[in-house]
Amino acid sequence: MPKKAAPPANFETALAELEQIVARLESGELPLEDALNEFEQGVQLARQGQQKLQQAEQRVQILLDSDNDAPLQPFTPEAE
Repeated sequence: MPKKAAPPANFETALAELEQIVARLESGELPLEDALNEFEQGVQLARQGQQKLQQAEQRVQILLDSDNDAPLQPFTPEAE
């Protein structure tokens, strides 16, 4: 089992690392054991990223809750 790497410093770094892992896995050139290790690291990064996004969402919710004049509205991204 691979050693656990230190978590990335921020969300953007974790996302960049995750994108690199996906590219290596999609290349199909990794031996099975290396691919499994990469996949494991990718899952960890995805979970860390999800946690950071949830924390950011909670912070925004707290800020909006403290301003009674700021009603909540559904978020719809302009472009994906």
